[in-house]
Amino acid sequence: MLSILNEAILTSTALYDYQPRTSEMMSAWFAAKEAGRFPVIGVESEDGELMGFASYGTFRAWPAYKYSVEHSVYVDSKFRGRWIARVLMLRLIELARAQDLHTLIGVIDAENSASLALHERLGFIRCGKIQQAGFKFGRWLDVEFHQLLLSTPACPEDG
Repeated sequence: MLSILNEAILTSTALYDYQPRTSEMMSAWFAAKEAGRFPVIGVESEDGELMGFASYGTFRAWPAYKYSVEHSVYVDSKFRGRWIARVLMLRLIELARAQDLHTLIGVIDAENSASLALHERLGFIRCGKIQQAGFKFGRWLDVEFHQLLLSTPACPEDG
């Protein structure tokens, strides 16, 4: 996972981060996922090599957002174009429904045409765009927000 994530940090705008992650940072990330009861899933090749992984977590840290999560999907560059991201996203959607969540939110670099197309094919709706939200590789980057509303929970509650 670390190598997939760090490749994305160093070579793409999939993550608006500058420095590669360390093992210690990933341990803290896993601990946060476990504490929040958020899934971390992966797809392996027949040889047992991790081809991609996905997760979701807190969208905003205020109680009324408890039914909303922000997701992320990363696929190793040598396995892209094989529908791995789609498989991972479909599983995240299933897991979100099982956890009685209501909306999945993707925050996607506006130039990431593959991710934008995937989200559209899966029924996500573009909710907005923030221009010049990030600065990486010497240029301003825009992000788009995409949302999938789920029919869950059946009886949402305040508090």
